[in-house]
Amino acid sequence: MRVLDIMSIDVLTVAPEDSLKAAARRMVEAGVSGLPVVDTNGKLVGIITEADFLEREADKTHRRLLDALMHKPDTVVEADTVGEVMSTHPVVIYPEASVTEAARVMSHHHVKRLPVVNDEGVLQGIISRGDVVTVFTRPDDVVEDEIREDIINRVLLLDADSLDVDVSDGIVVLSGCLPTRTDKRLLEEMVRRIDGVVRMESAVTFEVDDT
Repeated sequence: MRVLDIMSIDVLTVAPEDSLKAAARRMVEAGVSGLPVVDTNGKLVGIITEADFLEREADKTHRRLLDALMHKPDTVVEADTVGEVMSTHPVVIYPEASVTEAARVMSHHHVKRLPVVNDEGVLQGIISRGDVVTVFTRPDDVVEDEIREDIINRVLLLDADSLDVDVSDGIVVLSGCLPTRTDKRLLEEMVRRIDGVVRMESAVTFEVDDT
């Protein structure tokens, strides 16, 4: 499954020139913790999150404390717009990427959401952790049926009765005998790519080594 299959396309956004107050209000009203920032052409130029607001307030308080301790005038310059505090290099993903890749990127960068952009950087949608988790909660019987009917029968054109397929809590166990090593390798690789498969264990053997 690809990102474009599960991403949200009705994305709430803000512009760099929007006020911080307006952005905060929009986030609260929508119940989200971050918003993509786009220009007039729909191109992603940044992202603003709750963390940006918190860091801004912490930095402002720290600088004012230093000014007071050093008996200096208040040097804090208040930020008024989204563009002044947004993160300008957000982690993104492309629509054609797999959901597994999206999960990997989120985990690596410790982010809760990924803006989805095309080759020109124009925002296409957004994918969240919740979207990814939904994919990995596919029922075991649905995963097993996909392995038997779609992969073994329709794609590899093999006899499903020659294989035992067991799926429990997303863990797939394969056993049996296939005609060639290539059949075995293709089956195992395709099963690993199925949405909802947490892990695959294989005891499949083959009759002919055609490598």
